[in-house]
Amino acid sequence: MSQGPRSGLAAVSSALLAMSRHLEVRDVLKTIVASARELLDAQYAALGVPDDHGGFAQFVVDGVSDAQWKAIGPLPRQHGILAAMLHEAKAERLADVRKDPRFEGWPAAHPDMSDFLGLPIRDEDEVIGALFLANKNCPKPNGGCGFTEEDEELLSILAQHAAIALTNARLYERSRELTIAEERSRLAHELHDAVAQKLFSLRLTAQAAATLVDRDPSRAKGELQQVAALAAEAAEELRAAVVELRPAALDEDGLSATLRTQIQVLDRAHTARVTFTGRGFRALPAAQEEAMLRVAQEALHNALRHSGADHVAVTLERSGCGAVLRVTDDGSGFEPQSIRRAGRHLGLVSMRDRTNGVGGTLTVESAPGKGTTIEMEVPGG
Repeated sequence: MSQGPRSGLAAVSSALLAMSRHLEVRDVLKTIVASARELLDAQYAALGVPDDHGGFAQFVVDGVSDAQWKAIGPLPRQHGILAAMLHEAKAERLADVRKDPRFEGWPAAHPDMSDFLGLPIRDEDEVIGALFLANKNCPKPNGGCGFTEEDEELLSILAQHAAIALTNARLYERSRELTIAEERSRLAHELHDAVAQKLFSLRLTAQAAATLVDRDPSRAKGELQQVAALAAEAAEELRAAVVELRPAALDEDGLSATLRTQIQVLDRAHTARVTFTGRGFRALPAAQEEAMLRVAQEALHNALRHSGADHVAVTLERSGCGAVLRVTDDGSGFEPQSIRRAGRHLGLVSMRDRTNGVGGTLTVESAPGKGTTIEMEVPGG
């Protein structure tokens, strides 16, 4: 095998590894475009994900500065050569895109392009994107096309794997959305219970005030003041539901901020006091942060539903390159010898699985009447 194909295969391998490191759709798109441009040594590369209205839901470019991209203006529509790739699902390799009869021009700020190579990205029979490059960095004698048949084959391999990476990223985001929706529903239920309790108390107090108005106006006045206080508390609970009950954007807010927000909601929703303390925590790999969040949620659920605790304290602190999470309650506790039986009841099996899955350790300390402490430590990146 010649040196050219060997270097080409090595470049494809590097590109595929780069794509496999990302799960966010936007990151996957950027990696595909950058990998394609580097692989084929092109000046420009772009990838468009079509919508159902003749435009693009997402459009990522590489080789164009942010200022230049802003000056170009609105995203392109599905017309001309782009439409051919999307609707006819075939490759387009042109010596000069400007001379093609389908070419319809571009905005004034758009960079000048000549040779062109484009491929659809397909998931079975569905075209899920269009990947294209322009201006190969090589001599173009007599105006010939810079992109070769071998370039098209390499880009075809990349496009096939790009389809897999893009589909996996979409599945990951959908899975995360479902998890967030599930957690949101659980928190909403807890807030609903808290508001319902406040409104029930308010109703009883108002009824008591009504019976006292004629025979004991002074006591009736006190009861009405209590009605006002309960109404204010109920309004605060509803405000928390509207303002603070939002999807846990772990990738945007980070673990510490996400935990703090959720614990504020739980503190309002339960009679037990729920507190959070963060000490020197720094960002961890995404998988470790997600595992710590899920373990914290499970431990909090156990403490608030089953332990009868008056206070549940959550701490998150740095430990070397990693972090330690502790969830401590002053509830009923249980016998350590019954840990196997309690493990199923309290979700400890699930917590251990999540912890082991990210290379961490989980310890459980408990005794009857002495409360419970669940500690999770992860190594970091």
